[in-house]
Amino acid sequence: MVKKETEKQRWDRNFADLLQELRVAQTGVQILFAFLLTLPFSAQFPNASAFQRDIYVLALVAAAFATAMIISPVAFHRALFRQGRKPELVRFAHKMATGGLAFMLISMVSSVLLITDFLLPTTVAIILTAVTGLWFLTFWAFLPWARRNWTDGEDDDEEDRDEAAENKEYARQVSVPAQATDR
Repeated sequence: MVKKETEKQRWDRNFADLLQELRVAQTGVQILFAFLLTLPFSAQFPNASAFQRDIYVLALVAAAFATAMIISPVAFHRALFRQGRKPELVRFAHKMATGGLAFMLISMVSSVLLITDFLLPTTVAIILTAVTGLWFLTFWAFLPWARRNWTDGEDDDEEDRDEAAENKEYARQVSVPAQATDR
């Protein structure tokens, strides 16, 4: 029989889960940010149109915002260390992760537009960028949102139902979507 976790253990686990997710996102956004920082120093950048420069600035600033938001839970944790405020920290980290992913999406899609507009006619670049944006939204937003209410069609045993009820109550308390607590 599995021992039920305490509320403190659940907050600790949720914070650890969030940090692990942020590590994955942080790596991607930092690589993109580093690439964008070097781009103006490339030989072809002076040939960029005004539109391409504007898109570049959007991609760069969005990557900077994403980096700040994705790393912010670490700074917040340092500020609240040993104050017994893990629930507040988890709620904050959830909001920062969501915002950071949104800015990461903007930066990635803007980067696609920048590169494709440099290589292809603008109309084709915009179409490819729109498809890319929809692709990201499908996997980062639409499918996770739709998944919230899916079931596998099998009857859950009593323990699974209890855990699901606890997760929904926990999610209500911390104002995060129930799927964020699914196991």
